[in-house]
Amino acid sequence: MTYTAPTRPRRLRRLFTPWALVAPAALWLLVFNVWPSINTIVLAFTNAKPLGGGHFTGLDNFARVLSDGQLADALLNSIVFMLVCLPLLTVLPLLLAILVEKKIPGIAFFRTAFYTPVVASAVVVALIWSWVLSDRGLVNGFAQWLGIIAEPVPFLTERWLLVFSAISLTVWKGLGYYMIIYLSALGNVRRELHEAAAVDGAGPVRRFWNVTVPGVRNTMLLVSVMVAVSALRVFSELFVLSNGTGGPGGRAQSVVMLIQMYSRGFYGHFGYASALSIVLLVITIGPMLLLLRLNRKAA
Repeated sequence: MTYTAPTRPRRLRRLFTPWALVAPAALWLLVFNVWPSINTIVLAFTNAKPLGGGHFTGLDNFARVLSDGQLADALLNSIVFMLVCLPLLTVLPLLLAILVEKKIPGIAFFRTAFYTPVVASAVVVALIWSWVLSDRGLVNGFAQWLGIIAEPVPFLTERWLLVFSAISLTVWKGLGYYMIIYLSALGNVRRELHEAAAVDGAGPVRRFWNVTVPGVRNTMLLVSVMVAVSALRVFSELFVLSNGTGGPGGRAQSVVMLIQMYSRGFYGHFGYASALSIVLLVITIGPMLLLLRLNRKAA
């Protein structure tokens, strides 16, 4: 059998076809990810505004970061948000996944019910939550009817109550999402290990710590990183619950809300908003590195 070398047009097609298939995604990535990122870094060293190009100001925007009282409040809110959400959304979905993993009649209904908040829009859910927690909302009305409280609890008008109300919304909405991730991980934990531990006399709690947790450790790390990053970048929950004001005096804002505040309108400060974005990026990398280091030590 004779071998026929591919013709020049065929060789060209083999060479350029993969690049042609990748080109649309690569173009999208360059236009909507790479270029905005580079532009943000450039703008951080300028005093650019929506109606003017601005000029180079060196490190002035970053020097302003150090004395910005609003940023200090926003950072504290975001860090508290992360510290509370991290353990709750790392452990509770795992326990929930263990419960719904069992093959019993009707369990599919509960899986669907737990996952339903995930598919709902964050803004719509936050609007419902604000109605439930308002001064005349369901929670205050029911508590007053029972005589538990005399005056409405200011869930949406007091700084820390507003922050923790947003945390409760985030946890409730995120449980189902991370539960699905854990369900896929639990499917990879060998049943023989649980059976061997049970034969050795280990109870449910001990099997959980000695079999389940080591089996899903990498997934727990993934979930922890996802929760930490999303908590530091929280926006919709606080924005909607505070009606866009950031709470009393704007002290319940997140860092992303602060960035949005500085970058909107005809008189926005794109340069300072870009500097805040870079600061948020650096802060976000911190928990990721810490979690990776703790996982290596545990391993």
